[in-house]
Formats: sequence, structure tokens, C-alpha cells
Amino acid sequence: MAKTDWKAEAKNLKKRVRKLKDRLQQAAAPAVAAIHDKIEEVVKKAKPVSPLAPASFPALPRIPGAEFAAIGAGIKYQNRKDVMLVRLAPGTTMAGAFTRSSTRSACVRDGEAKLAERAPAGAGAAIIVNSGNSNAFTGAAGDRAVAEVTGAVAAALDVPASRVWSSSTGVIGEPLPFDKITAVVPDLALALTEAAIEGAAEAIMTTDTFPKGAAATVEGEGGPIHIAGIAKGSGMIAPDMATMLVYIFTDAKIGQAALQKMVGRNLGATFNSITVDSDTSTSDTLLVAATGQGPAAEVKGQVAKAFETALAGVMRNLALQVVRDGEGATKLLEVRVTGAASDADAAKVAFAVANSPLVKTAVAGEDPNWGRLVAAIGKSGAEADRDRLTIRFGDILVAEKGWKSPQYTEEAGAAYMKSSELVFGIDLGMGRAKRTVWTCDLTARYVEINADYRS
Repeated sequence: MAKTDWKAEAKNLKKRVRKLKDRLQQAAAPAVAAIHDKIEEVVKKAKPVSPLAPASFPALPRIPGAEFAAIGAGIKYQNRKDVMLVRLAPGTTMAGAFTRSSTRSACVRDGEAKLAERAPAGAGAAIIVNSGNSNAFTGAAGDRAVAEVTGAVAAALDVPASRVWSSSTGVIGEPLPFDKITAVVPDLALALTEAAIEGAAEAIMTTDTFPKGAAATVEGEGGPIHIAGIAKGSGMIAPDMATMLVYIFTDAKIGQAALQKMVGRNLGATFNSITVDSDTSTSDTLLVAATGQGPAAEVKGQVAKAFETALAGVMRNLALQVVRDGEGATKLLEVRVTGAASDADAAKVAFAVANSPLVKTAVAGEDPNWGRLVAAIGKSGAEADRDRLTIRFGDILVAEKGWKSPQYTEEAGAAYMKSSELVFGIDLGMGRAKRTVWTCDLTARYVEINADYRS
């Protein structure tokens, strides 16, 4: 065979090999996808879900003007979603709050600045979140990562970079591999849909054992107003604004100032009233987006009151889900303080009890050791008097008038402590101020999770 014939034959063989490879890949694609799904299923089963978790992710209403997508970028976790994107309609109103930590992340500083800016008229907006790396305490590299990620989203969605918020959650002090995020932005943009909010909730999880969602509907003038929210949070939870990542969406027509005031008024009784371990995150972010795409008229008057009540309900629901998913948690504890001399004193006592390792381990061990509450109250710094103090386990009167109640029995206390949800009532008898805080127990599983967090 001539030399030129050999070349032609080789060229033909290469073409045939390429075609065969393409056909093999196409044939194998379903099998590969099935294997991938199986791996995800096994991973989920291997990770124990909190016994306090809801039975399933709630059916959240679609929010016109809010589209979601989630994908796996391999930032830290393999075979799972770890980046989510939200596209928001032109004219969307944004409100929110951020951690007050002095070591807050690059994303938080960038988000604070953008929320303070005046939005361009009719501009759209976007939110992009990654899990596995918090981009906190990463210096100038962290700022560059935020600029690269938000810039890529702005270009892909044709929105101003000043209207793209980013959040990162995970390990502190490691540079964010932003190129892995920017590489998947085009795929995320193509996948955006109003129906994908559950996938977005899954993508922002770190040590969470279940995705968190909550919803509410309010009857407005001209039609219903829908609210849907998602959150992540399990450890490093202590009040200092939001204590987690939270994203709430509504189709309401409402101005930025009014929405921001509503968010601010309801932080104290929701996200600032939960604690898992007394450690505040560097990345805490709460963003509320009102797309204005619903059928109802502008929120005002009595509708505004109903809307704020519903918004507060969604915030509280998400906050309590975080406590229910506290790392290693087996019990939800409500610490209800009344009769304090001031709001500050009520908060001091509530958090002293809720953050006490001795109280939390007693709850874990189902030990009705009410003396640990007495000790926590005494160390709180709040004004208190032994002889005015009353302590209750639910409806059970435990202590009063400076001593154990004559009606109280250890058996009754022990039986109560077996419940998965507990209420410790503390009346200081000093005034009329009150505060309620939610926490969870402290178990050996908490130590295991955090000892192995970077492994």
C-alpha cells in the first residue's frame, strides 16, 4: 500500500475511534448518572439526620420573579450540590442584615456595602452561595474571589455587579477556589427555574443534616402574597444578627425602607434568640428579596401588618429549624424568662442558661438537675433574688421562695426530661421584662463533628 494510503487509512481509523468513543459515552451516560445518584443516596443515608428534623422538606410556593439553580462544583464536598444561584426580576427590593463579627468574611463586607447603595431603577439582582469554604480571614485574596464570582454572575445574567450578593460558608482561613464557582456559572444560568428552591436549600448545607425551608401566604389587595425562605445552620450558632445563612423571597410589592424596617424589628425574637454553641459565625447573612411580581397591590395598611406577621413567622420557623439541627442535637430546649428587672437582664439570664454546658449536658443526659439553672442564673450578672425566683420544667413547679417546691418530685422531673422538646420557665420576680431563647442539648456527637470538621 502506498504511503499516502496508510495516512488516509490512519485518518479514517481515528475518525471511527472518535465516533465509537462518542457512542460509548452517550450509551454510558444514563448508567453514569444512575451511579452518581446512587452515590448521593448512600452519602445521605450514611449521614445521620437530626431526630428533631421535620418529616420532609415543605412544599414551598413558587415566587414569580425568583429563579433557582444548584450544582456541584467540588469546592470541598464530592458528589453533592455545593453552589446555588438565584436570579431576581428587575425592580426587586432587597433588605437584610449581617453578622457584627469583627472578623466577618469578604462576602459579608461586600454584601453590607451593596445593601447600603441606592439600587439602579428597574435593575435585576442575583444571589450566589457556596458551601465548603467561608472565604473568611483570607485577606486580599478573599476580596478578589468575591469580585470574580459576582462579576461572573453579573455577566451571565446581565445584571449590575452592584446587585449581585454572594455568600460563602464552611472552613475559615482557606482561600476560596473561585475558579470552580465561575466555571459553573454558565451552567447554573441555563438551569434557572422557579421550581428549584429545594435544590438551592441543599446546596448551602455544611454540617446540616437536612435542608431547611418555610413558607407563608397573606391575602393582599388583589390577590395572595407568597413568602418562601430557606436557611442553613447547624453549628457556630449564637446571636449577633442572623446566626446563619438565610434567604427569604416574596412576590410582594413593597419599598426597600419598609421591608428593611420589618426585617430589623423581627430579628430579636427570631434569629437573635437562638444558640447552639455560643459561637458566632464570620459569615452570618440574612437577605430578603421582594420581587413585586405577585398580583396583589402594594403592601400597606392592614395588609402590611399581616405581611410582617407572616414574615416574622417564616423567620422564626427557620430559626427553630436551625436549633433542631444543632450539631449532635437530640432535644430542643426553650428557655422562657419572665419577671426580669429589664430587657437586658432577661436576655442575660436566658442566654446564661441556654449557653451553659452544664445545663445542656444535663438535658442530653435527661438529668433533672435544676441546680444547674440556679447556678447559671446566678452567674448571669442580672439582678436576681433567691427568695423571689421561680423555676419550672414545663408545667411542673420545681423551685420557689428560695427552696425546692414541696410538691416537686425527682421522678416527675426525670419523666419530663425524657421529652424531645422541653421548656424551662424562669421567673425572676423583679419586674415585667421577658425573653425567650431556644437552644439544644450538648452531646458527644457535637464533639465528634467539630473535631473532624477539617479532616
